Amino acid sequence: MASARRPTYTSPGRAQQGRNRSGDPSGGPSGTPAPGQAEEPEVISASKTAPGPEVAPARAKQPKGAKSKEKQAREGQSSGAAAGANVLAFPEPKGRRLKRNIIIAASTLAAVVAGILAAAIFSPLLAVSTISVSGTRLLTADQVQAALEPLKGKPLPQITDEEVDRLLEPLIQIKSVKTQARPPSDLVVEVRERVPVALVKQGEQYQQVDVDGVQLAATTDPASVALPVIDGGAGTIGKDLFQATAAVLGALPPEVLAKLSNASAQSVDAVELKLVDGQTIVWGNASERELKAKVLEALLKVPADPKNPVRVYDVSVPRHPVTR
Repeated sequence: MASARRPTYTSPGRAQQGRNRSGDPSGGPSGTPAPGQAEEPEVISASKTAPGPEVAPARAKQPKGAKSKEKQAREGQSSGAAAGANVLAFPEPKGRRLKRNIIIAASTLAAVVAGILAAAIFSPLLAVSTISVSGTRLLTADQVQAALEPLKGKPLPQITDEEVDRLLEPLIQIKSVKTQARPPSDLVVEVRERVPVALVKQGEQYQQVDVDGVQLAATTDPASVALPVIDGGAGTIGKDLFQATAAVLGALPPEVLAKLSNASAQSVDAVELKLVDGQTIVWGNASERELKAKVLEALLKVPADPKNPVRVYDVSVPRHPVTR
C-alpha cells in the first residue's frame, strides 16, 4: 500500500543558506554567500521515507450510546442469522402433520385391501366345488345343477347373477334366481319357478301354462293336476281373452285354484270360472284381481246351507258381492 506521507524536496543551496544563517564561520553574513564563492544552482532532489504503520483516519466522535454502522451491520447480520435459525427450528404444525399421517395410513390401507381383493378374486382356494339348489317343483335339483356345471372350478367372487341367468335360460320353468356364495367353495342357488295356473288342451296332451302363457309341463291326465282347463286354449279364444283369463287365475290363492275345474271368457270383461262342485263364479274383468280373490276366498269358507245351496258367486263388484 502506498505511503500516506508526502516526499520532501531539499535544495542544496537552501541547505547551505540555512547553515550560513545559523552562523557558520566559513560563510558570510547571514543570508549572503561567502566572498569568492559562486552561488550553486538550485538542485531539486526527492527522497521517500520508509513506510510506517498506517494511521487510521480519525473518526468523528459519536454521541454516547450510539452504535457505529459496522457494529450495527454486524448485529443486523447476527440477528438475521439468529432469526433464520429460529424459523427453521419451529415445529411442524399439528394439523399438517396429522393430515400427512392420515394420507399415509389411507394409502397403506388401500394397498392392503387391494391385495386382499386380488387374492380373493383369483385364489383357487375359493373355486366352486358344490352347487346347492332349492325351490324346485316343476324341475329337479339335478337339472339345475347340470345347467350350472360350467361354474365349477371358477372362483366364487367372479360368478355374477347375469352369468347364472344365462346358463339357466334354457330352463323356461325358472322365472328368476338368486345366488349366494358360501366360502370356501359352495354356491347356493335359490330358484323361483313360474306358477302354472291352468291347463290348455293340445291334441292328446294338456299343457300347464302360467299367466304369461308359457308352457311349463305336459300331462295326458288332467285329473292328476289340480288346475282348471281353459276352454278352447290360447290359440282358439284369442290372445287377449287368454291373457285376461290367465291373469284372473294367477290372482287366485292355491286353495281356490285347486277347486276350479275350468275357466272361460266370452270377452275380456266377462270371465267365468267353474268349480269342481258345479258352482259358477262370475268374475267380470281383470281389474281389482287381488280384492276379488280375497272376497271369493271368504265366500267359499261360509258353511253351505242345504236348504239354500249357492249356485253362483258374483264378485264382479267386489265391494258388493252377490250369491244366488
